[in-house]
Amino acid sequence: MGKYINPFTDWGFKRLFGQEFSKPLLISFLNDLLVDELHVKDLTFRDKELLPPTKDQRGIICDVYCETDTGDRFIVEMQNRWQPNFLDRSICYACRSILDQVDKGRAEREDAYKFLPVYTICFMNYMPHTDEVSKFRTDIVLADKDTKAQVSNKLRFIYLALPLFEKKAEECVTDFEKWIYVLKHMEALSRMPFTAQKEIFKQLEDYADSHRLTKKEWEAYENSLWVVRDNMACMAAAEREAREKGHAEGHAKGRAEGMKQGRAEGMKQGRAEGMKQGRAEGRAEGRAEGMKQGRAEGRAEEKKAIAKNLLAMGLTIEQVAQGSGLPIEEVKGLQ
Repeated sequence: MGKYINPFTDWGFKRLFGQEFSKPLLISFLNDLLVDELHVKDLTFRDKELLPPTKDQRGIICDVYCETDTGDRFIVEMQNRWQPNFLDRSICYACRSILDQVDKGRAEREDAYKFLPVYTICFMNYMPHTDEVSKFRTDIVLADKDTKAQVSNKLRFIYLALPLFEKKAEECVTDFEKWIYVLKHMEALSRMPFTAQKEIFKQLEDYADSHRLTKKEWEAYENSLWVVRDNMACMAAAEREAREKGHAEGHAKGRAEGMKQGRAEGMKQGRAEGMKQGRAEGRAEGRAEGMKQGRAEGRAEEKKAIAKNLLAMGLTIEQVAQGSGLPIEEVKGLQ
C-alpha cells in the first residue's frame, strides 16, 4: 500500500475536499484553480457527503457555499466522476443546484429567480473518450455563439481530465499545476513534493498520509479503494467487449463487400484473362489471410496490455482476467 491515499476514491476525495478540518485545502485549490478571477475567503459545506441516487452514477459530489474577499458569493459543486454520459449528468446536477435556490412559492415575484452562480468542477481520473473533452482542462461558460463574449456567470463547468495532464514535477510552474501533479500521482508518491514552496502541501501531506489513519478510517478507505478497482475492472472489460464486437462487425462487413466486389470483377475479367484473374485472387486471399492474422495478433497484444495495466493498479489475478479477457494462467505469466 502506498504512503499516501488515493484522492479519487470516494473516501479519499471526501477526506481531502469534503471535511471541516480540510477546508484550507479546498480553499487553496479553488483559489489556484480560479487565480486572477476571484479569491475565496471562506466556504461552508452544504452537504458533507452527497452521493448520486443510483449505483451506476459512481462518484461523490461535494457542494459548498463560497464567499470571496469582495463579498461575492457562489456555489461550487466538486464532482469526482467516472461514468458514461458524464457531461449530461454534470449539467443535470448543476441545474438541480439552481432549482433548489428558486423560491417556487413566489414564482410571480421577480426576485424569486435570483440565485447564486453555480461552478461545477469535475475531476475525471480516466481517459475521456469524447470529443467534448479533448484536453486536460475544458472550461465552459454561457457565451454568445458569434462574439464568444460571456453573457452570464450563473453557470460554469470546469472539466479536469487527469490522464491528459502530462507535466513532470520539475515542469510545474503555477500552483494549480502543482496541485494537479500531486493529485494525479499521489498514490504512487514516496514523498510529497512542493512542500518547501507552498505551506498548504505540508497540510495536504498530513491529511493524505495513509500511515496516520485510524483503524476505522483505514477500513473505510480500503473498502472505497476496492470499489474503485472493481469499477475500473468493469470499465476495462466493457471497453474490451466493445472493441472486440467492433472488430467482428467490421471484419464481417468487409468480407461481405470484398466477396461481392471480387465476384463481379472476377466474372468480368475471367472471361478474357483467366490466368491473370487467378493470380489476383491468390493475392487477394493472401492479403485477407494476412489481415485476419494481424487483427488476431493485435487483439491478443491489446488484451495483454490491458492486463498489465490492471496488474499495475493492484487488481487481483481474477479481476485482471475478468477485465482483460485473458485466461488466469496467462495473466500469471505477465507478473
